[in-house]
Amino acid sequence: MKKFLFLFLLVSNISFSQSIQELEAFGRLLNDAIFYCDKYITPASDAAIYQASSGWVTSPKKRKLWDVTLGFNNNIFFVPKSDRKFEIKNSDFTFFSIRDANWNPVTSASVPTALGTNEQLNLVGNIGANQVYLQTPQGVNAEQVYYTHFTGSVALWFGTELIVKYSPVTKLKSGNYQVYGYGLKHNIDQYFKYLTQKKINMSGLICFSNENISFDFIPPVSNNGLELGINEINGLVDTWQFQFNVSKEFKRFEIMGGIIANKSDIKYKFIGDVPAGQAIPFQYIFNEKIKDIYKTKTNFLGEVSCRYKIKKVFLQSTFAFGKFVNSNFAVQYEF
Repeated sequence: MKKFLFLFLLVSNISFSQSIQELEAFGRLLNDAIFYCDKYITPASDAAIYQASSGWVTSPKKRKLWDVTLGFNNNIFFVPKSDRKFEIKNSDFTFFSIRDANWNPVTSASVPTALGTNEQLNLVGNIGANQVYLQTPQGVNAEQVYYTHFTGSVALWFGTELIVKYSPVTKLKSGNYQVYGYGLKHNIDQYFKYLTQKKINMSGLICFSNENISFDFIPPVSNNGLELGINEINGLVDTWQFQFNVSKEFKRFEIMGGIIANKSDIKYKFIGDVPAGQAIPFQYIFNEKIKDIYKTKTNFLGEVSCRYKIKKVFLQSTFAFGKFVNSNFAVQYEF
């Protein structure tokens, strides 16, 4: 904390006689903002991992060298009620106190996560004679989150396929979402003649994806125009995934099940307008402090899928389940 207080001295215009009290107040504001950020953004970063995890494998079967598959995917993520809000109390904060929507003091409240509603309350604190007040950030205000992405694969040697996934930036209420990645799938049943004869297909997959989420956060404004540059919170998630799939073909249908394990490194940073004249912006201080809530998470998921063939066109629905439920519907074309 001493590091942050020293930096605050460099960017502040306060007098030395005021510095100790104001430095302590700023330190409390910093801690409260990071505490709130963790509670607010964590459900969304967990959801981003699930959204990126399913739909990688169209079929575990072996394909001919240089065969290409292109797919258009519509993903639906179901937001559980337990992850739409969290409770805060005045005792959770050392700088802020809670006000309701009409600015009346309250001791506790339920506020939305990034996956929650658009309800807003107010938080108030003071740095010396300067009041800092803000409205709590809003959520996506939806029970389902939709995004589209494109997949492509090309068959390589020895039953291996290169797979890529890409989504354009998806606009959400109060935020954005994007994912892209690549992986290698290897066919396993080619080593077992009995499985091939019974049209039972098996494969293993290793892939990497990057999930990028951002949400409007809290731009505090004091009565002297204090700007902290934390208008937006950005979550950057790097995920390594391992997956095993098995399928059985029934004429035009292919039924598939899978087991998924992934490990994600989650980092955050604040984005916002940085006023001129600050030798070291407040935003820099906040981005140093937010490193305290960087995380590494491991998830295990199940996946079921059904694929239907119409000549060279395939229709496929996929469900992944674990902590969350994620669905994906795809239209694919095999060249």
